[in-house]
Amino acid sequence: MPTTASLFTDLARTRHSPRRFLPAPLSPADIRGVLEDAQTAPSNSNTQPWNVHIVSGAARDALSEELLKAHEEDRVCADFPVDYGEGIHRDRSHEHAAVVYGRWGVARSDQEGRKEVIRENLRFYGAPHVALLFIPVLGDGVRAAGDVGMYAQNFLLSLTARGYRGIPQAILGLYADTVRRTLGVHDDLKLLFGIAFGTGDRTSPMYDINMGRIPLRQSVVLHDTPGVLDGTADGEAAPVSAGRRPR
Repeated sequence: MPTTASLFTDLARTRHSPRRFLPAPLSPADIRGVLEDAQTAPSNSNTQPWNVHIVSGAARDALSEELLKAHEEDRVCADFPVDYGEGIHRDRSHEHAAVVYGRWGVARSDQEGRKEVIRENLRFYGAPHVALLFIPVLGDGVRAAGDVGMYAQNFLLSLTARGYRGIPQAILGLYADTVRRTLGVHDDLKLLFGIAFGTGDRTSPMYDINMGRIPLRQSVVLHDTPGVLDGTADGEAAPVSAGRRPR
């Protein structure tokens, strides 16, 4: 019988972010269960700063339409700047984009094709639901954003455990004013990102994109903690199950 650790390892390492969903909605019980699981996330001094809007049905369609209009009219208004800097982080972003556009079959020179991929983002890749994650204005927002990151990971893993999928969508944060206006959200709440979720379409080439992860030695520094990185190539963790880790 699998141990609790191996069950979690398989869950975490097989979670992935599809870019095509089936239209069938989740049951109210499943959505509530995911939200209850996400709610167990830790937060600074138990502040629980997350404010989550779940959008489905006609409201989802209306939000998508408004986002598409804002995109076409170049009405970008992000609460938090998007900046990958120079060097390795920007390089990784470019590599990710090349893989995704390649899977869509869109060449670098195909400007209209690339625009259509962005439009699919704003259609939530066909997902029947989207969660919008807001935080209140608390200092510089860094601690609250970190708390929401832990909430979001719980949300994504709970979806995976139930046989569903979700994809974090940072692009939604670029249109924070449009989202607030459409959903009737107060200006005091700042939009970090959204999570489109539902049943992933396994027949789509966009279902499972494997970007992999960097070796542990590139992100972990050990202090008087011997043996942790021994026995694997360049310190990379040994693969478990399918090992899909696209983002």
